[in-house]
Amino acid sequence: MQHNTHGEMQAIKKAISCTLFILSYLFVEGSCQDFGGGQTQFICTSVPKDMDICAATLQNSMPGEDLKTTVMQLRETVLQQKETIMNQKETIRELTSKLTRCEGQSAPEPGPGGRRKETGTKNTMGDVSRGPSDTLAQLSQTLQSLKQRLENLEQFSRNNNSVQANSLKDLLQSKIDDLEKQVLSRVNSIEDGKPGLRNETEQRGRVESTLTSLHQRITDLEKGQKENRPLDKFQLTFPLRTNYMYAKVKKSLPEMYAFTVCMWLKSNASPGVGTPFSYAVPGQANELVLIEWGNNPMEILINDKVAKLPFIINDGKWHHICVTWTTRDGVWEAFQDGVMRGSGENLAPYHPIKPQGVLILGQEQDTLGGGFDATQAFVGDLANFHIWDRKLSIGEIYNLATCSSKAQIGNVFSWLESSIDIYGGASKWTFEACRQLN
Repeated sequence: MQHNTHGEMQAIKKAISCTLFILSYLFVEGSCQDFGGGQTQFICTSVPKDMDICAATLQNSMPGEDLKTTVMQLRETVLQQKETIMNQKETIRELTSKLTRCEGQSAPEPGPGGRRKETGTKNTMGDVSRGPSDTLAQLSQTLQSLKQRLENLEQFSRNNNSVQANSLKDLLQSKIDDLEKQVLSRVNSIEDGKPGLRNETEQRGRVESTLTSLHQRITDLEKGQKENRPLDKFQLTFPLRTNYMYAKVKKSLPEMYAFTVCMWLKSNASPGVGTPFSYAVPGQANELVLIEWGNNPMEILINDKVAKLPFIINDGKWHHICVTWTTRDGVWEAFQDGVMRGSGENLAPYHPIKPQGVLILGQEQDTLGGGFDATQAFVGDLANFHIWDRKLSIGEIYNLATCSSKAQIGNVFSWLESSIDIYGGASKWTFEACRQLN
């Protein structure tokens, strides 16, 4: 049995070699101008066991017009691919040169807990060290997000027979098509090196203006959904890393000697999902922060003191996470999907969470209510964000993660659309936590 299998493998290898030989012969021998006339025929010929298959193929078969056409098409395709590769190499060389110049600049030093210190003006399209290729990738992600939202709206309009929704959807689709053309034009300008289109600031301004207009129109269209859903059945979406997309909680937190914070998260961002939330108070930007930045594990910061959390959530799936803490001995516990994954102590012991601060979703604050860094921005979806001023029990957290009817809402902050303002293109749309568990 093994001998037969070996023989079959040898035959397959020889057939592949034969095919390559024939194609190479047809490509190289330009003098073979006449491939035969008449109607095309395909003939299966038996070949003796010891006879060379390639020789028999060339001897017994005459390629017809179809084979000639196919070979010529393949040859043309190869030439086109070669030309494309040469163009891409030139583009890569140009982008690499720009990236090298950017990397040659001094990078900001990391602050406590792996966070960067503030170093001046920030780039509204993301990290100042990013080159055109990264910016285009960000724009592509934004377009995909807008298209996904349009698909959701299209489904909504079909279910509700909304003529106005359909009309607006068509208009938005046209706008997105126009934006894609702008991105393509920008790619061409980078490849061609046109002097008139090298002003990155001007280009970013144009694209951001278009994105803002699109987000506003989609938000207007999504308002039709809000009338038919409870105020807590929504999610926030942050489609890409910027320093301008975020949500702000309208009220501050009280002084707390213990807390539990829980939420649903979905992300496939790498490296690090970013900052789901940050709470800053006067004189302390890192009063309470949840962050996963760079290649570091997710961390909880209290008064700039750090504890590493054993969460693994960047797999593109929804996960329920909770963190509890008490000021006495700084004891903390971390739960993922209703199961305790880690615990510790001595995290900012006997330091109460201070009141009168600013609570931001999606960004890490370097100053009170601002100083955002695109590299630390959250990328993904966030929902059902709740805060309690006490430590929840294991059973209570399990009920939250499994959508039990006994689940409670936060007594310090509860997830309601009316409690949050969004900025910079972050979006709200319908979300049902229990539905994704089924």
